[in-house]
Order: sequence, then C-alpha cells, then structure tokens
Amino acid sequence: MEEKKTGLFSNLKGDFFGGLTAGIVALPLALAFGLSSGLGPDAGLYGAIFIAFFAALFGGTSTQISGPTAPMTALSMLIIAGIIQANNGDVQQALPAILTVFLLAGIILIVLGLIGVGRYIKYMPYPVVSGFMTAIGVIILITQILPFLGYYPKEDAALVEKFKPEAEEVLLEKILKFEAKEGILVLEDFAPTIERANNVTQDQIYQEAQVLAANHASGVVGALRVIPDAIKNINWTEFILALITIFIIYGFKKITTAIPSTLVALLAVSGVAYFLQQNGTIGYRPIPEIPAGFPKFQMGIFTNFNMDQVSPYIFTAFILAMLGAIDSLLTSLVADNLTKTKHKPNQELIGQGIGNSIAAMFGGLPGAGATIRTVVNIQSGGKTRLSGMFAGVLLLIILLALGPIASQIPAAVLAGILITVGIGVMDYKGLRALPKMPREEIFLMMVVLVLSVFWNLVYAVGIGMVIAALIFMKKMADITAQESEIKKLKDHTEDADLWRDESALADDFKEEVYIKHLNGPIFFGFTSDFQELVNQIPSTASHVIIRMDRVPYIDQSGVFTFEDILIDLENKDVHALFVGLVDQPKIMLEQFRVIPDIVPAEHCFENFAACAKWIEANVKDKFKV
Repeated sequence: MEEKKTGLFSNLKGDFFGGLTAGIVALPLALAFGLSSGLGPDAGLYGAIFIAFFAALFGGTSTQISGPTAPMTALSMLIIAGIIQANNGDVQQALPAILTVFLLAGIILIVLGLIGVGRYIKYMPYPVVSGFMTAIGVIILITQILPFLGYYPKEDAALVEKFKPEAEEVLLEKILKFEAKEGILVLEDFAPTIERANNVTQDQIYQEAQVLAANHASGVVGALRVIPDAIKNINWTEFILALITIFIIYGFKKITTAIPSTLVALLAVSGVAYFLQQNGTIGYRPIPEIPAGFPKFQMGIFTNFNMDQVSPYIFTAFILAMLGAIDSLLTSLVADNLTKTKHKPNQELIGQGIGNSIAAMFGGLPGAGATIRTVVNIQSGGKTRLSGMFAGVLLLIILLALGPIASQIPAAVLAGILITVGIGVMDYKGLRALPKMPREEIFLMMVVLVLSVFWNLVYAVGIGMVIAALIFMKKMADITAQESEIKKLKDHTEDADLWRDESALADDFKEEVYIKHLNGPIFFGFTSDFQELVNQIPSTASHVIIRMDRVPYIDQSGVFTFEDILIDLENKDVHALFVGLVDQPKIMLEQFRVIPDIVPAEHCFENFAACAKWIEANVKDKFKV
C-alpha cells in the first residue's frame, strides 16, 4: 500500500484537509440516512464516526472514506422496520436485536475477508448492480415523499381512527398471549381476561392505532398507499423547506464545487428556518434530539440477546455484509483509478467488518466505502489511511461540540437532501443503455429493479444472480454449439498457431506498438483482470493492437469496462486497433458506440496482415537504431 512506501505521516497536511473535507460532506448525509432508517439521526452520525475511523485504520484502500451509504441504509431500513414491528413499535425495546443483526453483518464481513472472498466480488454482473442501484434510488425517492410533504401518518387523526378496531384486536391478542405464557389462561374462567380487557384505556388503543397506521404507511408500498392522504394534508412549511434545500443543492454546484452544496443547503436552510421560528414567523418539525456526549456502549446487545428475534434476520445479515463488500470494493476500484494504486480487497473487507462491528456496539448504522466522499478526499489531498481517520475524528468533534445545535435541524431539510441522494444514486449509464442492451440483460436488470422496489432487496439480488448465471450458461452453450462444426484436418493444422501471422509486423515498430491477446468471453467475471491492460502497456507505445479473434462473446459489463479502458488509453495518447472482431462482440461495441466514437471503424481490421499494413503506412518509427 502507498503509505508503506512513503510513510504514514508523509502527507499529513493533505490527509488532514482530505479528511476534513470528506467529513464535512459526510455530516448531512449521515444525519439524513440515520433519520430515514428509523433509528434517528444520531445512529447515522455514530455509524459515520466509527466506520470512517476503523475501516480506514484496518482496511485495504488507503484513501477510502467509509460510512452509512444509500444501499446499506435502504437494506437496514427493512431490518429496522421488521424488528420494530415485532416489538409493537417500541424502538428502544427493538434496539438490541437490531444492533445484534448489524454486529453479525460486521462479523460476517471480517470472516469474508479472512477466507479470501474479496477477490470473488468481481463476479457480479453489471445488470444486477445497475438494477439494484437504480432500485435504491427509487426506494429513497418514494419513501421520502411523505416527509417531503410534511406528512407523518402517526399524526393523521383520520388515518389513525381507521385502525382503532384493529388496535383493539391487537391489544386483546396481547392479553391472551400474556395469559397463555403465564399459564393463567383457562377455558373454565374468562373473568380475569375480561377484567384485563376492560382495563384497556382509550389512550392505549390510540397509541396502538398509531403504530398500525405507521406500519401501514411504511416502505415503498406503504408510502404509495397514503400519498393521496399526504397531498390532502400537506404541510406547506415543510414542503417549502425541503424544496429550497433541493434547489440550493443543485444550484450551488453551478457556482462552485469547492464547498459541498449539501452542507451549504443544510446550514443555510436550517439557519433561516430556526431564525424565523424564534421570531414566531413559522413552525417546523426538528429532527429527533441527538444525545449529548460520547456514544454509549450498547450493552443490551449482549444482556438482552433474543435469538428468536435475531434468527429470522441471519440470512439478511449475510446479504447486508455482501452488499457492504460490493459497495466498498466498487469504491476501492474508483480510488485505484484516481490514485493509480492497487487496493487489497480482502484486507478492505476485514477493515469494513471491524468498523461495522464497532459501530453496531455503539448504536451506529452499518455502512461501506462511500464513493463521493472518497473522491472528495482524494481531490482534497488525501493519500493515506490517516485521511479516513481524520474524517471520523472530525465527525466525533462535531457530535461532542454541536450535538444540541444539530438537533434544531428541520426534518424537511434532511428529506430534501435524501431526495437528491436518491436521484444521484440511480445508474443513469445503465438506464441510457437499455435500448442497446440484449433482451436477456434488459430482462435481468428489470427483474432486479422491480423486485427490489416492490418486494425484497435481499431476494432480488439473489434471484438476479441466479438468472445471470443461467443466461451466461446459455450464451456459452450457444457459442459452443455454433463453433462445434466438422473441419478438415488441414484446417486444424493451418489454425494451429493463430498468432503466427504477427510476424508480418516489422520489428521496427516493437517499441511503438503493443499487442494484447484476448482469449475467451469478456464478461462480468473477467472485467477486473481486463482492467490491468492499461498498466501493462509500455510508455513508448503509441498504439495497442487488441486481438479479438478468440473472443466469442462480450456482455454489458465487458463493454463498459472496454469503454473505460479505451478512454484511459486515449487520455494517454495511446490509440487502440481491433483485429479479428467476430459478430457478437462487434455488434455490442457498435450498439454502445464504442465503435466508432472511441475506436474509429477504420481502426478495425479483419486480419492482422491488414492491420500491419496500416501500421507501416501510418505509424512513425520513433526509435530507429
């Protein structure tokens, strides 16, 4: 890693400013993710503090900034909502079980790193990732419609009233379950049961009806159910605050990107709203109070452990860990491209697991490597793991010094921030490519997208991977069948060494021209190895010949990887030449405009002899002996 070569403290100033800037960017997102999760803004802030610090300290990507992310928060919301519902809407009662699941996910991440799973994360097809990321954006947008309109189902008296009959049934069921558990429920005498039922107050019924109303409006489907009620009961103050927040986030970026527009929106709208509230001009709903002082160790994870509540979420914890691994390692690849370094995937998983485990023990949300924060860190001068640690320390200082002040932030402001996050996290590159994608990959992407939004994120990814494997196996079987034709003996002898034709290229061009042989399909499992192509090319080369004779198939992941590599080569003034493109790869590269936008059609040759002739006519021998 880079810090081993240059020293951990060799870039102290750059790491400080990188961590400082990344921490500032992380603050409003951490608060927003925490609030949307159901655990409160403090949970998001705690997660950002501990994951940023410990994932940087123990991780395998020197410039990575970690913390709660949109995908991790979206999946965490399912866990939190399910366990809270099982605890009759009592967050404090549900908290130990929730944090136990988060702790389990962190431990699984550590185990995945120890057994070397990090290098296998690359086997994630692009359509699955694209469908999942777009689904995350859609989920955030839909679930934030209600706070954006200033509508909270528990406070809608008309909606709560509808659930009173069901609330009475639930309370009676609780009485029966209590008596059955205590062994005092007997058929011969229902008098004690009737007496307990008569002691139920109207306040208890109303509180239970509020819980049922909140559950009715939770999640994507729930939010869609009550949108008509939200529109009828719109809170114009909350709506305007959220709208102004969105306007500032997008508008301020056009003025300057030196200061994070999200932070500007948070401070500006919150400050004006607080001033107007103090003057009695408006009233707004603030976020839940952030507890003062250092985060408390959640001993309840161990003292109040309940296997019955945790066991249904063991598989979900595994998926949460896998999602954290994918999220982090994708960000690591971005960091590698920007810094020209090489991360250690398994070490990164261990660091993320340690960070998530410690965060869970202090009541924090789970998280992963955050792409935007990592890019900001690098652009601001961060080069070593100290930058991520500085980001965590900064957030801790903000918590200790400004916690009570932060509690005055309007909830609508965080709703506005989350809406911009939802819009930004969607995979527009994949969506724009839909008209050019093969039908099977469109089907795969849409299955993952629809199932993630309207059913279950966890199962959607699993089903998507199964479908991707089946599609890939069929493609390979079709290609094998097409190429399994009877040939004469002389055909085999003539084809014994496909690359023998390269002798047609004069030795004069060996410094200027680099030849890359590709064998087999270029698909989602091969893309990370393929990216090494850029690093293999010598500095003297002005052209690279990519032999495609033995590439029968390329999928969407391969096309996008090809695109990135070719752009990197062009930026280095190295021009690519294709030789031997067969039908399927050629069609894919043309549909996605790699040919001719990046590689002109005249740079694609049917055979090596034609390519060699072009080189002799167009490439100058700069290294004549």
